[in-house]
Amino acid sequence: MGDPENAVTILDEIKAMGVSIALDDFGTGYSSLSYLRRFPIDTLKIDRSFIHEIDQKQEDAEIVSAITSMAHTLRLRVVVEGIETVSQLGVVTRRHCDVIQGFLFSRPLPADEIVHLLAERNIKIA
Repeated sequence: MGDPENAVTILDEIKAMGVSIALDDFGTGYSSLSYLRRFPIDTLKIDRSFIHEIDQKQEDAEIVSAITSMAHTLRLRVVVEGIETVSQLGVVTRRHCDVIQGFLFSRPLPADEIVHLLAERNIKIA
């Protein structure tokens, strides 16, 4: 991200190959609103720091709502990561997030165990 113009060129080439691009950890570090305009992204992943206390802090819930609304206006898919409780799940579901990830569903697994998890729980793949 030190050279945004070069990054745009590379991302455009990757996108031309049919690969979808996600901006991870949105709201922290290098992520900024200008990236949403400049980079050819398809998905916005909201940083887990906004999720950790989303069921306890109204400000965090409102930030997630604002990010989700803005992303949907830009026709981006929204992923929230770090969901660990049913209460957190309820908050992000009410805010119309598109994809939800977290330990509530499963801890990280070896690749050969994922197929069994998906079949066992009838989980929908995004």
